[in-house]
Amino acid sequence: MLFAAGLGTRMLPLTETRPKPLVSVAGRLLIDHAIDIARGAGIMRIVANTHYLSEMLERHLCGTEVTTVFEPELLDTGGGVRNALPHLRADTVVTLNTDAVWKGGNPVTALLESWRPDRMEAMLLLVRRDRASGYLGAGDFTMDHHGRLSRGSDLVYTGLQIMKTARLHDVQNERFSLNSVWDGMAADGMLFGLEYDGAWCDVGRPECVELAERMLDV
Repeated sequence: MLFAAGLGTRMLPLTETRPKPLVSVAGRLLIDHAIDIARGAGIMRIVANTHYLSEMLERHLCGTEVTTVFEPELLDTGGGVRNALPHLRADTVVTLNTDAVWKGGNPVTALLESWRPDRMEAMLLLVRRDRASGYLGAGDFTMDHHGRLSRGSDLVYTGLQIMKTARLHDVQNERFSLNSVWDGMAADGMLFGLEYDGAWCDVGRPECVELAERMLDV
């Protein structure tokens, strides 16, 4: 699943007339960068949620075999995935934010190769905070020597994960963040992480476009 429904307020003024996934980086739209990563890892069934200027995204994706799911009201990350499950048709899904670019090995492939469904409920791809280009936050997680995650500031979530969806059905609210689901998994020792060995850039603000293109040597 590609998250493409946000309002893009941090990306203003670039998002005044287009949704953030249609911002161009290195001559290619952000959502196309994300599709390339998914397809490169062998994932053929792709769903993208839409909301802000949805008709522009739907027009761009027409003919790509990417299914769009319109959200009349934003459902946040957890609600968005649950709303898309009838189209995803799977009890384990990969989710990917569209506002980042990558340099190095395919990050989805790296996750799939490390995924152990017998002992994991989710595996998040992370980068060390000092290697998170364009990122301004305080960090998200700490990882122990077994790969289990807890809240901390050492590692930054890249916006890419693989997860089982069963816990999504236990949430009462229609709109909810995946953070609440991850916290339950972490408490049960079922939330794992993998550190990405390539380069990653958060493209959430206009100035990050240049950062990303510099990272890509464009």
